[in-house]
Amino acid sequence: MVRKEGREFLKEFEAKIERELRTEVAEAPTDYSHEYKKFRRETLAPLNTYERACKNIGRIIKLKLSKKDEEKTRKAIERAHLDIEPGEAAGLAVFSLIIIIILATLISLAVFLLTDTFPFLIFLLLLFISFFLFYYLNGLPGRLEQKWCLKASSQMVPCILYIVVYMKHSSNLERAIHFASRHLQPPLSLDLKKIFWNVETGKYSTIKDALDAYFETWREHNLEFIESFHLIESSLYEPVEARRLKTLEKALEVILDGVYEKMLHYTHDVKSPLTNVYMLGIVLPTLGLALLPLASTLLQGAIQWYHVALLYNILVPFVVFYMTNSVLSKRPGGFGETELLEKNPNYHFYKSNKPYATAALIALPFLLIGLLPLLMQYGLADVLNIPADYTFDQLGMGFLGNQNIFDFKVDPETNTTVGPFGPFALLLSLFIPLAIAIFFIMAYKLKTRKLIGTRKETKKLEKEFASSVFQLGNRLADGIPAEMAFGRVASSLKGTPTAGFFSMVNMNIRQAGMSVERAVFGKGRGAINYYPSELIKTSMRILIESLKKGLGVAARALMAISEYVKNIHKVNERLKDLLADVTTGMKSNMTFLAPLLAAIVVGLAAMITMILGRLESMLQMGALSGEQTLAGFGTVGTITTMFNVVKMIPPYWLQIIVGIYIIEIIFILTGTLVTIESGEDRLGEKAEKAKMLLTGMTLYTIAAFIAIIALAALATIAVGGIMV
Repeated sequence: MVRKEGREFLKEFEAKIERELRTEVAEAPTDYSHEYKKFRRETLAPLNTYERACKNIGRIIKLKLSKKDEEKTRKAIERAHLDIEPGEAAGLAVFSLIIIIILATLISLAVFLLTDTFPFLIFLLLLFISFFLFYYLNGLPGRLEQKWCLKASSQMVPCILYIVVYMKHSSNLERAIHFASRHLQPPLSLDLKKIFWNVETGKYSTIKDALDAYFETWREHNLEFIESFHLIESSLYEPVEARRLKTLEKALEVILDGVYEKMLHYTHDVKSPLTNVYMLGIVLPTLGLALLPLASTLLQGAIQWYHVALLYNILVPFVVFYMTNSVLSKRPGGFGETELLEKNPNYHFYKSNKPYATAALIALPFLLIGLLPLLMQYGLADVLNIPADYTFDQLGMGFLGNQNIFDFKVDPETNTTVGPFGPFALLLSLFIPLAIAIFFIMAYKLKTRKLIGTRKETKKLEKEFASSVFQLGNRLADGIPAEMAFGRVASSLKGTPTAGFFSMVNMNIRQAGMSVERAVFGKGRGAINYYPSELIKTSMRILIESLKKGLGVAARALMAISEYVKNIHKVNERLKDLLADVTTGMKSNMTFLAPLLAAIVVGLAAMITMILGRLESMLQMGALSGEQTLAGFGTVGTITTMFNVVKMIPPYWLQIIVGIYIIEIIFILTGTLVTIESGEDRLGEKAEKAKMLLTGMTLYTIAAFIAIIALAALATIAVGGIMV
């Protein structure tokens, strides 16, 4: 009988152990292979096109790189989680170079056979495009690695926080990393999952070996992250609980101090390169524009408007892009925006292409107004059966002379129509860059409006959430069950955003009879659905995990979160203060100085063109003699011959080129500004571009309009005042 009872007892005990083992296995992170593939597929979807191109071209051209280049490219590919080989990436770059050079040669030969003139400009432009594309594709793995590092490194402080908080109540490194990987956002969560993936696939035998190999990838970029992790590992061997907790706290302190120190050095180092960007990319090109109208006539038409477009709309922006890219490559990690865009409940607004269609419809009328001089000259006037051009006299503005408002001219040497040179055409040309700016402003505002609003509300909520969590921790420390603590904290925080969150949790518990976990995370009525914040979500996950260990453990975990969130907020605010000098100067340059200088240059071009046009018109009408002298300038005939209006770059085209140049500069510098401040942040970048374009292009359009009117009027007065 005793034996039978003993056997039954052993069976029950064995069944209990099996149940616990099954629970342990179910809780263990055994699904990393599936999760890694899933996260990689979802997170890296935008890179699939590049990967497919490399794979397809790699079958045709697969280059053998030098050992140094191959090692460097392979490292970038692994860091960016690309599924390609270094030879395939280099093969795509070389293939694009060869194909475009062949196309450039064939197109140029075709034009030569048709016109008997070899198009050197087109050939050089296509060559430049081919070399630029080669440079871009050859360096793309490195840039993707850089983007990955910026985004991943901005999540390192939260990563250390989650691991430290978890290990304060459970001294298990593997579980802590698993917890962090589940609640961090990609890309760092993907890196942590890949650590387990490497162990599962047999690449490394233990988690520690996989971690050590992963740390090597950050040794050059973020040594504090490695030091913090080593401190966390060392806490496992501390025999005294107090020393173990102190070591964990030191780990977070190390990474916070390291981020602060590196950003401090970066703010000092970045000032000189950004000054160079401003001088070489904005000031000198804008001053050069002032010389173009006269230079084009003195060189007898050797400089055409399309030469200027090539220089200012392609070459100069490329130089600015290259210089700013080198500045961004030196940005240290550990600080920046950590939000994953795809997890925002309003992401469908951002993903939709409808804003582009809406913006195009709004911008189209402005574009047609800007193109009106060309449309009238090349067919619209015939369709409407009206004159293609009018004089100021015909419009009742004779005080401006008898000049045409659009003023197309015929070059007697080539018998081709050139222009328009008229001031009214120049004013209408302002609508073309304005239309382009309106398109991007409207599209980006419509795409980001909901998400930016949600982000601002979430940030406001997170700002005060630290103190709310501290109060919740105090209630738990007093021995009040979590189910009751939410209601008490909500009543004491009445009127604040976090009170709404705690009240909703309390209502779900009391009225719907839910558990704390379901009250917070339930699919239908869970409070987190209405407060999409990663900080709140993670804090509640830590709370629920800690409650399994007891109220005291949960209280200490929440108080630790509160303290660390406050410290992180202080560091972030201090870093923004350090960056304020750099960012304020950049904003001033691209939204005030550059548009203002460009507008004045456009006005000067209008004045020069109008003076020469009035002199030529008066000479043709006989109001002036070719031998008549102008005070200090020689004869009218000499001046009109030397400064032939027909050979000038039409102000109409010059203004369009300048306007597009300003838009490109705002795009490039805004992207740089956002990346310096927040790291890789697509949402913030688009929202800031819309804001900067609105400010910069509004100022440029108004200033250019005033400059054109004022300097054109001054030109009219000047022509009469200088005659002897």
